[in-house]
This record gives sequence, structure tokens and C-alpha cells, in this order.
Amino acid sequence: MVKEALAAMNDGNTRTPSYRLNDLKDGDPGICGGTVQVFIEPLHVPGTLLVIGGGHVGKALAELGKWMGYRVLLSDDRAEYCNTEYAPGLDGYIICVPGDITQHVSINARTYIAAVTRGMPVDMNLIPTLLETAAPYIGLIGSRRRWALTAKALKTEKGLSEAQLARIHAPIGLELQAETPKEIALSILAEITMLRRGGSGQPMKWMGDVEEATDSGLQ
Repeated sequence: MVKEALAAMNDGNTRTPSYRLNDLKDGDPGICGGTVQVFIEPLHVPGTLLVIGGGHVGKALAELGKWMGYRVLLSDDRAEYCNTEYAPGLDGYIICVPGDITQHVSINARTYIAAVTRGMPVDMNLIPTLLETAAPYIGLIGSRRRWALTAKALKTEKGLSEAQLARIHAPIGLELQAETPKEIALSILAEITMLRRGGSGQPMKWMGDVEEATDSGLQ
């Protein structure tokens, strides 16, 4: 039962396991006879932020994500950019080729992925893999030109459709004119928060103007 509860906390899904109540020696949780079905529902389970790429932006994003209460996993194929000394206090460090990430991490509907990778050759193998998951957010760093070239190659070489590629948030983040790694990390977490909470991304001042106009019957 403990294993099932821990698994539920990890993926955020409910479970209804059944147990026999016959013999403690056999590992049964009781001895009153019969079977029991237990409903396990994880409450207040934090979302997981998976950062793929441990460079300056990836490190800043992982640190900010941890501060915001996420379960943060950092992955890189370079060990020097993925360890407790380089980025202390995270929940997991996965050293692997980006395209192999799903072999090492369970990605579900509560996993938010930020791919802050080194370039198109990496993305060509990574993106198709990520699109096979249930992740509600897949963001890819880079310029509009980089994404346009990558998207074209993914369609012609990997056979991906426009609908599939529409799941990718690229360039990643909200437009803040961000320049430093920490500012870029802020723009990425802002976009993820907006999508999680159903926000619009509009300035609060503008939203106040809309509400005022609505209240006065102008809209």
C-alpha cells in the first residue's frame, strides 16, 4: 500500500488497488479475511519541472522552479552540468542523451518540460520523443528562425504533422525582452504558470480596463 501511495504521489494519478486480508506472513496488510479495495488519491502533489539542458539558462530555470515549489529534475548529457554541486537542492539529476530522456524519467500529465538544448541536431531526436508523452507543456528554447528550420525538418524527415508540432512552445517563454539567464528563466516559468492557471498573459492593468468596461455596459 505504501508503494502504491508513493507511486500516486509521483505521477498524480488516483489508484484503487485490492488487497487480501488473510495472512501477514504473505505480506497481506491484515488477517480479518476477504479482500479490500483502497482508493488512493494524491492531494497537493506538486507538478514536476523537467529541465533538459543544464547550461546557464537551465541552471537558473531549475533553481527558480524549485523556489516556486516544483519537483525539479535536471537532465544533461554532460555530467559537469548535472550534479548536486553545480545545481544543489534539486529532486533528481539524469545524465543521458536528450533523446533518451523517456527511458529514464516517467513523464505524465503533471510534467512540464523545458528543453533548453544546444541546437537543432539535438532537437531533431528529442522533440519526437517528447511528443509521445502526455506532458501538458513542452517548451523549446531558440530563435524563431531556429524553430522554423527545426519544424520544417521534423515534418520532412520525421513525418510529424502541424497538429503535433503545435504542442511545442517555441520560442519558449513569454515576451519580456529577457536577456540574462535569470530573466529568461522567469519568462519560461511565467508561461508555464499562465497555462497551468488558465491566465491570459495580459498585463493586469489591461485586464482591469476590460473589467471596468464590462461593468459599465460598454462591452
